[in-house]
Amino acid sequence: MNVCVAVEYRFVQLADGSVWTPNQYAWSFWRRYLDVFDHVRCLARLRRVDRVDTGWHRADGPGVSFDAVPHYVGPAQCLLRAPGVWAAVQQSIVPVDAYLLRVPGTLGTLAWRKLKQIAYPYGVEVLGDPYDVFAPGAVRHPLRPFLRWYTTRQLRLQCADACLASYVTEHTLQRRYPAGGAHIGASCIELSDDMFARAPRVRSAAGGPVRLIFVGSLEQYYKGPDLLIRAVAETIGRGLDLQLTIIGDGRLRTALERLAAEVGCANRVHFTGALSNAQVSKHLDGADLFVMPSRTEGLPRAMIEAMARGLPCIGSDAGGIPELLAPEAIVPRGNLQALVDRICEVVTNTDGMRMMSARNLRHARSYRADALQRRRVEFYRGLKDITERRLRGELAGIGSA
Repeated sequence: MNVCVAVEYRFVQLADGSVWTPNQYAWSFWRRYLDVFDHVRCLARLRRVDRVDTGWHRADGPGVSFDAVPHYVGPAQCLLRAPGVWAAVQQSIVPVDAYLLRVPGTLGTLAWRKLKQIAYPYGVEVLGDPYDVFAPGAVRHPLRPFLRWYTTRQLRLQCADACLASYVTEHTLQRRYPAGGAHIGASCIELSDDMFARAPRVRSAAGGPVRLIFVGSLEQYYKGPDLLIRAVAETIGRGLDLQLTIIGDGRLRTALERLAAEVGCANRVHFTGALSNAQVSKHLDGADLFVMPSRTEGLPRAMIEAMARGLPCIGSDAGGIPELLAPEAIVPRGNLQALVDRICEVVTNTDGMRMMSARNLRHARSYRADALQRRRVEFYRGLKDITERRLRGELAGIGSA
């Protein structure tokens, strides 16, 4: 049996038909489904290009193909191209395959509507929380309150109708978006053995400036880079010697560079732009403290990778972050003074940083690839079994288990 996976991600396609990605969803990602299914069809947006940059990864390959959706960016373009987008989704829904929706997202919602029309079972992999995505301060849009209500409602319905659900958190998303059928907690993040540090970090009290690091997209204020820059400026004002490295790129980079200058810490904040995985690992190894004051979050891959390198971490109480860090490493989202106080407390306590390092390294091992794949395989087998029973006429419609 084949599986069709709806993904809210934009890929590029060359003239020869090959599909490419700069980072996420390379061919190696899809192998997790091939342990159970014969073939993977990815329902996603494709944009035709003449070339790809060095370092990009092939997304299609043996056992993996793509059902192309007309490319769009943002709600306005999606509305303009709605007839073509809807037609592509309808064409992709063939009632002989299994269906898995990686939600929230527009394509997942459209696929869900079509599957409801034909009363066909499906599973969901819940990756994030639209209630937090459209929270005040996270997005600056006149329709933000409506979008928050609408997308949250849609995700609740999708989870309630699903025959099986997998969440990237252990309990956070499950509480807000309860599943109608069986469900598991299985992170979409998996770490190979070579991604782990051999031992916890030990930082000398006289080791020069404390090196903070942030890794995340600069397309939105979701991850709180603006809050972190302000916190660094205030912490330096209290007499601490800090440097901050911001890894990532996006349309807000110029505004964030301007903010660093306005608050007087431009010479202490270094923007690297987007980097390869190897380059990110090198920066993590050279840092002392990872900070992610997210306003909205699912389960942050960047934080888990930092934990695997033995880095002490500070994060907000958004999404699944409290499932990763100890309570003393958590600050209320959007609270600048709490973030400043916590940074000061952590970086002035070398023994505490060493204990945080050891604790994070231990916890990150629960995200080893082999352990997670065993749980996912059980989930995929359940979806395959339910779909086969539906095709044999043993089940009446969606949500049946």
